[in-house]
Amino acid sequence: MRAGLDNVHPAQTRPRPGAAWLRAGTVHLDPRRNGLNLVRLLLAYTVLVAHGFPLSGLGEGPVVGGDNAGGWAVFGFFAISGYLITGSRLGNDVGTYVVHRVARIFPAFLVCLIVTAFVFAPIGYIAQHGSLEGFLTTPTTPVNYVLSNITLRMNTYTVAGTPGDVPYPGAWDGSLWSLYYEFLCYVIVGLLASIGFMRRSPIGLGAAYVASVVLWARLDFLGSYVENNFDLRMLARLLPFFLAGGLLFMLRRRLVLTWPLGLLALVASVASAVLIDGWGAQLAAPLLAYGFLCLGAVLPCPEFVRRNDVSYGIYIYAFPVQQLLMIAGAHAWPLAVFDLAAAVAVAPLAAASWFLVERPVMRRARRATAGPAITSAACSAVRSGPKP
Repeated sequence: MRAGLDNVHPAQTRPRPGAAWLRAGTVHLDPRRNGLNLVRLLLAYTVLVAHGFPLSGLGEGPVVGGDNAGGWAVFGFFAISGYLITGSRLGNDVGTYVVHRVARIFPAFLVCLIVTAFVFAPIGYIAQHGSLEGFLTTPTTPVNYVLSNITLRMNTYTVAGTPGDVPYPGAWDGSLWSLYYEFLCYVIVGLLASIGFMRRSPIGLGAAYVASVVLWARLDFLGSYVENNFDLRMLARLLPFFLAGGLLFMLRRRLVLTWPLGLLALVASVASAVLIDGWGAQLAAPLLAYGFLCLGAVLPCPEFVRRNDVSYGIYIYAFPVQQLLMIAGAHAWPLAVFDLAAAVAVAPLAAASWFLVERPVMRRARRATAGPAITSAACSAVRSGPKP
């Protein structure tokens, strides 16, 4: 769920004067100093807490509008990504955009696959078998785990029959599934922004958003024509949130951000999901995106968090850390203790991912694409914070 160091876009202009009630509590999303990194960090930890229920054998956890807290957090990730990635695409030519997107999402993902296969899985294998004998040749082998998933699409979640003897066996990293669909959203926005009309007017992206909602709402009817394709279903479920975020970016110069309206938008998006079965959340995706942008504008973000985006690392490493804790006997702990232990244990891995992989690779990508690749649209731009 990863925008990056290259998110560049013109500064959001302050809204024009309007009705007093509309401007009450007005906040400004400063492209240089905002709290979006903090919002994403909170969303990543929300996913961790949501996964605590199934990993502890306690089921799905509380569900609102058909999704648990983890599902809503993923919706939030996609909405924020849509806003930032659309800005990145409009501020760069297509080649620079592709390089930055690949550099942002793939290296840390590949390192996570390797760490899972050759660090986490051996621990689980020893816990199950008492030794590493046969570990490298037992299906799914560690090497095949990496190779099978190397394209971002998760084809297998187990390594050599691990993890086992835990409440949720057979999956080392259940969080990684969303990255494939996020990258597909990158591709879709990249293609849409290559059309002149789409770049100049929010109407085009607005129409794309409406079409994505209709696609999701009518997907059951269309399912027989596409053999109920799983990838299409997952993409159609998440794409409206990404496009809604992109639409708000296109409207940023006219957008009035106020914390009362932001709070109301978040409540309304949940209400829509509850009242409209199946596609209410997608219909309200612009409201959800608006609410999270308001949070990014109003939340006081510590300087370390603003400058260092560890949310991606939290997201990709939390699940295997939680499984390791289960192997160590955490299923006997109170759920709150388990969640707290996992939240603390994953932080060093997330920091290592950011400082040793994500930030260095993105800086290299920026240097490699600096210069004439930057378009005139970016000349007056300022950088927003990095994303997970």
